[in-house]
Order: sequence, then C-alpha cells, then structure tokens
Amino acid sequence: MSKVFKKTSGNGHIALYLGKRDFVDHVDSVDVVEGVVKVDSSGLEGRKVYVYLACAFRYGSDDLDVIGLSFRRDIWIKRVQVYPATENPTKTPMLESLLKKVGEQGYPFAFQMPTDLPCSVSLQPGPGDSGKACGVDFEVKAFLANEADNPDEVIDKKDTCRLMIRKIQFAPANNKAGPKAEISKQFMMSDKPVHLEIALEKECYYHGDPITVKVKINNETTKTVKKIKVSVEQLTSVVLYCSDIYTKEVCCQEFAETVNANSTLDKSFQITPLLSNNKEKRGLAVDGRLKDGDTNLASTTLSQGEKEMQGIIISYKVKVNLLVSSGGLLGGLTGSDVTAEVPLTLMSPKPAEVADIKLESSD
Repeated sequence: MSKVFKKTSGNGHIALYLGKRDFVDHVDSVDVVEGVVKVDSSGLEGRKVYVYLACAFRYGSDDLDVIGLSFRRDIWIKRVQVYPATENPTKTPMLESLLKKVGEQGYPFAFQMPTDLPCSVSLQPGPGDSGKACGVDFEVKAFLANEADNPDEVIDKKDTCRLMIRKIQFAPANNKAGPKAEISKQFMMSDKPVHLEIALEKECYYHGDPITVKVKINNETTKTVKKIKVSVEQLTSVVLYCSDIYTKEVCCQEFAETVNANSTLDKSFQITPLLSNNKEKRGLAVDGRLKDGDTNLASTTLSQGEKEMQGIIISYKVKVNLLVSSGGLLGGLTGSDVTAEVPLTLMSPKPAEVADIKLESSD
C-alpha cells in the first residue's frame, strides 16, 4: 500500500479511507475494492451510513443537466451498510492497516467487482469543450442516510464523501509472437498480382514504444508501388443501448519506398502512436485519469471470452497501404492500392509495487 487516500464529508461526521485508487482487472478476476469509513456517531441517532461502488457511463458534464435529464448512466452499482455494522469483511492486510490508522471509529467494507465491467476510459474533449469528459468512471461514495435502506433517497451533499477510483488492465506477462496478415491483389490489364505480407514482432506493445512492422512485397505486375503508408487506428466500441464503433487514426507515416515491376521488398518500418500527437482529436479514447494528471492513449481491452461487456471497449489495428501507380503516360498515382491489417495490443506494463505508506487527503 503506497498511500492512504482520504475524503471527509462536509459536516465532518464521516470520512472515507482507501489504500489505493487503481484496481487491476486480471481478466478472470478483479482486485477487491476495500476501505474503511470513519464515523463520528455523536448526534447520529437513528441514522445509517452506507457505501456504494458504482461503474457509470458519463455522457457529459453535470452542469448541462438543466431539464431533468441524467447525463450519467449506471452500468453496475452495489451498496452496503457499514454503520451500524451489518457485515464483517475478511480482514486483509490492507484493511488491518487502514483500521489501525483510523482507530475505533473505523468500519470496514469490501466490494467484489464482476469481470465483465469495462475499464476506466475517458473520451478526449475538443479544444472548446469544458466540464467533465465523457467516458466510463468508477466511484466509491459513503453517505449518511435518514431513511431505512431507500436507494432513491435524496442525500445532502454535506452528508457525502466520495473518491474516484480506476479499474485498469496491464499487459500480459508473457508476450506472444505478433500477428501476421497477407493479401494478393490483381489489377486490370495484369495477369499477375501484388503480394503483400505484414507482421508485428510481438503481440503486445507498451505505450510510447516504437512498433516495428515487417513488410514483404512481391510485385509480379507491370505496375510500380510508389509509396508505403503505415498507420495505427483506434477502434472505440461504445456499448450501451446499442453498439457503435468509432475509428480514429492515431498514427500515420508514409515511406517513399519504390517497388518496381517484377521486384520484391523485404523491410521493417517503425511507427510510434502517442497521445501527444493527438491532443486536438475530439472523442479519442484515453486511459481514465484521476484529477488532471497526464495519461496516454486508452489501453486495449483484454478479451473477456464470451462475456458481453457494456461501456467502452478499446482495440487497435495496424494498417499497411501500398500506393500502386497506374503505369500510364502521366506516371500518376491514380491506380489502385493494396491494404493489409493486423490487430495491435497497446497497453502499460505492470508497475513494481511500492511499500511505503503516507496519507493523501482529497478534502
């Protein structure tokens, strides 16, 4: 546990403590979200304290809610009563540390998230946009209730304290061989094709690392390959009431390589997709951030098998496009092209654990 995160309610009656704010999705399981609520019970006769964990899709800023419409849709929510205590979660080392810090007024809680929830993702706002970004976020909220277990009770802001958390995935420990793809394309007035084969060196790349794309071309035609374009596209699948997929190019580079008629080429090209080169692209998916810290392009959502997920699902692909000249008198690039693509897994490596403990207040 590297830090203890704390948030106190406006009236000072309750304070929420978490040992971490990043919770890892291991595909077959998710880290337990556990923490402690400190309750000052003086003057709380008959009132109860609840904690909930919610995964929600945010459509826009709350300040746009002027006609009673909700700009936030809960994908998953779970709520437990912590005071008076009704459950006694298993005392893990993290809970023991938090309870020791909080003292006798501490009441522990624990949530087990299902494995079919999306990871924390934000959709990058445009240059003129303001307010909170759209995307998927997770929130732990403690609150004082006046009514008996009524989820529809309107809670005063001074009776609540909340901390945003992130659900994240890290790159697999074992990196497999990269994917391959090949295509042959025949052109008019040519009885032989252009063969294109592409491959990645490995299956998974880390954010910020150059991606090496191996390209093999066998041009059996009378035409000339004038240019090679290598690009990376981000595919954002928004799955709520229906499924919509948005494709954005996050990296593109052209290489002036010529492959003459009846010639071959076997060469590797490197490109590096970076968020810093895409700051102006509205709607681009980025990894969910806490506060206003730097982030990176959204990580690939690792496969959940047959489970259907809601929220935002991220994938990438590498495309190689050959510009083939028409071979006419003008020598222009008015002919056809040849395109092959392979999937790309883009993620962050799992960081080393840090052992020191210090308090970070979010009051």
